Amino acid sequence: MSNLAGKTALVTGGGRGIGRAICLELAARGATVIVNYNRSGAAADEVVSLIEAGNGVAQSVQADVSDADQVASLFKAILSEHKSIDILVNNAGMTRDNVIMMMKPADFDAVIETNLRSCWLCCKSAARAMMRKRTGSIINITSVVGIAGNGGQTNYAASKAGILGLTKSLAKELAARGVRVNAVAPGFVETAMTADLSDEIKDKAVEAIPLGRMGAPEDIARAVAFLASDDASYITGQTLVVDGGMVM
Repeated sequence: MSNLAGKTALVTGGGRGIGRAICLELAARGATVIVNYNRSGAAADEVVSLIEAGNGVAQSVQADVSDADQVASLFKAILSEHKSIDILVNNAGMTRDNVIMMMKPADFDAVIETNLRSCWLCCKSAARAMMRKRTGSIINITSVVGIAGNGGQTNYAASKAGILGLTKSLAKELAARGVRVNAVAPGFVETAMTADLSDEIKDKAVEAIPLGRMGAPEDIARAVAFLASDDASYITGQTLVVDGGMVM
């Protein structure tokens, strides 16, 4: 297991689903974990409690990471207390699905702001701190939808495809300073977002997955932990697709 002892990690949207699994995985590997949340404070506190019960170190911090002022305050507070941010995982995200003829501009804007703008803002603040230390790892959570597209998700697909371009561009900008930037693209994963889908839809989705099952949040978390670690020290600008072979 990769050792992340002595490193401080910030995970946005860390209270639930994939973010929760990422927080627990990074903590299990020795990182001090900052669990960011916007509205799900109780869930974030539960993640912190689980980490502390395993003798790990964590804290929950509220911030709307699509708001520039709140992001600046978040990073200022973390750097004041922990002195560095070694790992940033941009996981905060949302969906507001609909066909384009029925989608409201406000639903497009909300998804772009939460998924893409937040990623850019946090990358900007993290980059400044990481460049000074000449080390760091940024992992952006995108989606196979950003690669292959999906009907009824023009806003979500656009936001996730944007993260792919952001990742590659920032990797080129920061490589000379020793900062790596990569992305993880989950496929069909069992989370609260998929729990409300009918069994028929789930069965049809699994039929399209060569490995024959939905992913678990832990599958994504282990990929993130690898990219965050020194085991991936020669990897940057890449997108690791974790989808059971769905879009290969």
